[in-house]
Amino acid sequence: MRQLGTLTAAFAAGTLLLTVGLTACTSAPPASRPSTDALIKAATRHLTDACLTRRGLTPPRPGRRPPPSAEQQRVSDALFGAGRTELSVRLPTGYLVRGHTDGCLAAAQQRLYGDQRRWFRTSAIVNNLRPEAAHTHSSLAEVRHRHRAELADWRRLRAHALKSAKTVLAARTHSSPKGTAHP
Repeated sequence: MRQLGTLTAAFAAGTLLLTVGLTACTSAPPASRPSTDALIKAATRHLTDACLTRRGLTPPRPGRRPPPSAEQQRVSDALFGAGRTELSVRLPTGYLVRGHTDGCLAAAQQRLYGDQRRWFRTSAIVNNLRPEAAHTHSSLAEVRHRHRAELADWRRLRAHALKSAKTVLAARTHSSPKGTAHP
């Protein structure tokens, strides 16, 4: 009889542990979703890395020993573009922002945002709203109100980029051989 009590106690303890374990496994909080910024950044990196690789260049990585300066220049030119800048926008602060349309980053932006020229102009303006407010001695709310068209365009372009980023990242995941990790 004593043996039966011990077995029952052991069974009860085992059942309790199994129940607690299953409950812990099923009631864990859901994994957090990557932010819009993180998804777009990952897709941009994937697209720029692929572009550099197609050009026979090694994508830069933090922590790696930098290549010789001539190689660094080739990577920089391929990534950001070279020669005369094709894009420019003068900000209300007086600063002139310029960019290229021929680099791997420009190609990634074109792919993700659908219109690299519009993204360049809109993001330059939206990313400089605080400096404009300080420069014009206006509140940020006033500056945002003045640039509501650019803010709406920025939101539309970001929504397009998010959708494109998900497509790019899904294609990358489905096309990789098993066991291959992506940077």
